[in-house]
Amino acid sequence: MNRLEMMQKIEAVLEDAKAGILVTADADCQPHARWMTPVLLSAWPETLFAVTAPDFPKIMQLEKNNQVEWMLQTRALDQVINIRGGINVLDNPSLKAQVMETIGRKLTVFWKVNKSNTDFVILETVIKEACWQAPVKGFMEIVNFSQERVQP
Repeated sequence: MNRLEMMQKIEAVLEDAKAGILVTADADCQPHARWMTPVLLSAWPETLFAVTAPDFPKIMQLEKNNQVEWMLQTRALDQVINIRGGINVLDNPSLKAQVMETIGRKLTVFWKVNKSNTDFVILETVIKEACWQAPVKGFMEIVNFSQERVQP
């Protein structure tokens, strides 16, 4: 499987699941997992985007260590994708508008948790490696994105 095929798998799983689990580590190297709503934008290949509040604990965790892992899975649990990469925290109005246009209607939980504040930032995960699995069928493919990075 090549990088384009892996990105197509990621897109298909996200279309089905509509959510994923983001794992960060705190200053004591303790993992923290939470459900998020990631999205792919065609203008940025090999990049996963999500939103968060600038004062949520994950921002401090990412300041110390921006290496993360995402886990995506289909609702039927017949496909699982683990994505590793580094997150950049961005406060770019144009990018915020594009991300919100794509996933804004899916963020009802985010806005309930973030009631007192309408401020948000973008989490940009630059994919370094992705592992696709079809557990029932015994298939697994790993793609290293670090080699020959595609430029937008």
